[in-house]
Order: sequence, then C-alpha cells, then structure tokens
Amino acid sequence: MPPEDPHHISVHLDTLLADRGMTLTELAERVGVTPVNLSILKNGRAKAIRFTTLSALCRELDCQPGDLLTHEKP
Repeated sequence: MPPEDPHHISVHLDTLLADRGMTLTELAERVGVTPVNLSILKNGRAKAIRFTTLSALCRELDCQPGDLLTHEKP
C-alpha cells in the first residue's frame, strides 16, 4: 500500500483510557513507550504497531486487540 493511501483502521484508545480513568501519560509509562508515540497511535497517524507494544497495551488496559483496533469498510 503506498504511504499516501489512507488506511481504514480505527484506534479506540481514547475510549479505553476514559473507561479506565487512565491518562495517556500514565499508560505510556506503564507500557514503556513515549507519550508522543502513544499519541500518534491514538490519533490514527501510526503506520505500524509492534506486537510487543500491542500486547503491553492490552495487558495494561485489560482488553483484547479487537477492543483497541477495528477495521472500517471504506
């Protein structure tokens, strides 16, 4: 897929954080990523995510990958 093509993956990090009463900064510290990188993911601008990061996010948010990411039909 060329970089200019939009993806159709939605990230639900805002909802999960709000449901758990957690801040982005707190989650970043728990997961071991920078708040900037987590913000890029949260805003849907990330081009990739490592499975280790996804696993850590799911661990800290007590969720499944499908709770965090969904594919939207174009």
